[in-house]
Amino acid sequence: MHSIWGQLAIAMSALAGTAAIADARRMRRRNFDRVGFMPWTGILVLSLTIAAFAAAIALKGF
Repeated sequence: MHSIWGQLAIAMSALAGTAAIADARRMRRRNFDRVGFMPWTGILVLSLTIAAFAAAIALKGF
C-alpha cells in the first residue's frame, strides 16, 4: 500500500483521529459559551469517508 491512495488513506486516518480527540475535548469543555469555530464532527466524518475510499482503491490496486 505504497501508492498515493495508501498515503492519502493514512493521512486521512490521522486527521480523523485528531478530529475525534478535538471533538471529545469540545464536548467536555467547562465553559459552554466558548463553542469554538471548527466543525470537528464534520471533519471527522469527511476524513473517515475519504480514508475508506482511498484504502479501498489502494487495496484494489487501481
